Amino acid sequence: MSSLILFGSFVIFLILNTPVGIALGIASICTILYSGDLLVSYLSQSLVTATDSFPLMAIPFFILAGDLMGKGGISKRLIDVASVFVGRHTGGLAIVTIIVCMFFAAISGSGPATVAAIGGIMIPAMINKGYDKNFSSGLNATAGSIGVIIPPSIPMVMYGVSTSVSISTMFLAGFVPGALIGTILIVYSYFTSRKMGYKGDQVVYSAREKWNAVYEAKWSLLVPVIILGGIYGGIFTPTEAAAVAVIYGFVVGVFVHKDLKLSELPEVIASSALTTATVMIIVGTATTFGRILTLEQIPIMIANAISSFSSNPYIVLFLINILLLFVGCFMDTTAAIIILSPILLPVALAIGVDPIHFGIIMVTNLAIGFITPPLGVNLFVACGVAKSPLEDVVKGVIPFFVCMLVALALITVFPEISLTLPRLYGK
Repeated sequence: MSSLILFGSFVIFLILNTPVGIALGIASICTILYSGDLLVSYLSQSLVTATDSFPLMAIPFFILAGDLMGKGGISKRLIDVASVFVGRHTGGLAIVTIIVCMFFAAISGSGPATVAAIGGIMIPAMINKGYDKNFSSGLNATAGSIGVIIPPSIPMVMYGVSTSVSISTMFLAGFVPGALIGTILIVYSYFTSRKMGYKGDQVVYSAREKWNAVYEAKWSLLVPVIILGGIYGGIFTPTEAAAVAVIYGFVVGVFVHKDLKLSELPEVIASSALTTATVMIIVGTATTFGRILTLEQIPIMIANAISSFSSNPYIVLFLINILLLFVGCFMDTTAAIIILSPILLPVALAIGVDPIHFGIIMVTNLAIGFITPPLGVNLFVACGVAKSPLEDVVKGVIPFFVCMLVALALITVFPEISLTLPRLYGK
């Protein structure tokens, strides 16, 4: 009965459009009051203990760094570089969008931030060049989801904290899967653009012009080198790297590019603080929700149910993928990772799946959740940028959703895609 109250109240509050963090908290309180085994103060204690973590400090820093770099002109310069190299080809603007989203992903670590920063520029530009509005918004929403797969990645930080898996190893494992997804999206966009007649800008840039674009964007291009090079060079931890990214974004935006005004800092900080607060509330309430699940032995029941279907690793992973894709439609990525990773990881380990490989599978599934209704955050960001109704953006996303499923299948079946780099570096 406690389990029914826990899940039933959570679903009811979601249907009532209650924010996910609040819905998780109220569902936990309802269950605590019914069972009588815990005090209501257990929720407040969990809110404190769950967020009292050094690795979690990376989240507010990466969020602020992404906002500073988005406002500081870094995204615009990345677009200029990609444009001079691939902009003249068929579907040039679509390819530019994907490449820049992949690069910006290595800066912000956030899917919605990537859509906002890149889509705000590229969606209007694509529409002005004759691209279909649904195609443009769907592409940007999907390409933005790569932001949580290519490191640094906020969901990877959450997975590492929840499962005690190395965050730096998770970051290393995300490079190839992220590149694979980007490549599949580029191939699809190229053939679709050729079919629809979406031509490039037809401008052939000289070597000097290309060099000038790269030189102008040098501070932007150095960001992932500094962040990721510092982590794998042993100079600083992922959390310290996030703090360095904030300082770098501030200095470059204010004093080098001069696109970020000091008068805009309060607005940027307030926006980042609001996003951070939302994430941390979800972290705290999801932790309480997960602990109640554990007390009710629901993880064991779910694990046994999945394992009872088959002992074949591919079938078990297929079932897990279906579960995660469904959950991704209705639950925030942070909450899903905190609640489900302790449940599903033992199942994956029992069939011989590497915890790093499983982490990439999980993050990829939940990245797809960014573009699946009703709670696909990237969809709503793209709607706002393109000024389109949700149903139109969803229509544009459908073919890219299929591309993401193809990538997910490859990542699931071939663990080498995720594990080659960690093994090369001895992680």
